[in-house]
Amino acid sequence: MGHPDRQSDTRRILAIVNQKGGVGKTTTAVNLGTALAAVGKRVLLIDLDAQGNASTGLGLSISERRHTSYETLIGETSLIDTIHETRVPRLDIVPASADLSGVDLEIVEDSRRAHLLADALNTAEEGGSVAERYDYIVIDCPPSLSLVTVNAMTASDAVLVPLQCEFYALEGLSQLLRTIERVRTTLNPSLEIQGIVLTMYDARNRLSGQVAQDVREYMGDVVYKTVIPRNVRISEAPSHGKPALLYDHACAGSQAYIQLASELLRRERDLIAA
Repeated sequence: MGHPDRQSDTRRILAIVNQKGGVGKTTTAVNLGTALAAVGKRVLLIDLDAQGNASTGLGLSISERRHTSYETLIGETSLIDTIHETRVPRLDIVPASADLSGVDLEIVEDSRRAHLLADALNTAEEGGSVAERYDYIVIDCPPSLSLVTVNAMTASDAVLVPLQCEFYALEGLSQLLRTIERVRTTLNPSLEIQGIVLTMYDARNRLSGQVAQDVREYMGDVVYKTVIPRNVRISEAPSHGKPALLYDHACAGSQAYIQLASELLRRERDLIAA
């Protein structure tokens, strides 16, 4: 288990959210977490997707997942006991379980059903709560606006939205923004949109360019300047149990995620300065 040896001076919890599948959400969670760890940040990735792709993509097989985020949400295991080290220095993971697919029904009667993850992150432990042990906690959410996703947003400081450069991108974004606003209004008043990152961008495709332009006109500066290109090496990396940044550091996709982490950190510094 990863037990960081110090408490962070500051910490940020980011939920990677999009109710649509196949938009690069898990890829963003894994590679952004890796890039933040590479610049010296203590990072915890919490896998809340029943498919467990973030866990697999960081080299953690199903048989190695002694305890998972599912057990924490249903109250069987404390979050600290679900943390596993990864092969990436300073990057730990709370793996997922297929049981997450039905967890909404198990927790719906709980009076704290929207706050279960927040409670787990902030539970006092010897050496400090889990939230206090990391600079960044990155939460990979399922591709739905489920109670699990609401838990992630309730526990987070901000939401990061990967948005695929495709025809219906803005339509799905509108629904997501309404959900974020409902969570902010009813559960987490401090929740903000950290940024929107355009993924699977194909410079040869006119539609990609048009979608990127439309999203920037609609959302303004909240859209990251960095775009994540379609890249074969990014697609190959999970099958090797590695982030793209370890699998092929020089590929265009890896370089884009390094740029994204740099841009994110600049935004964070600007927030603190403000």
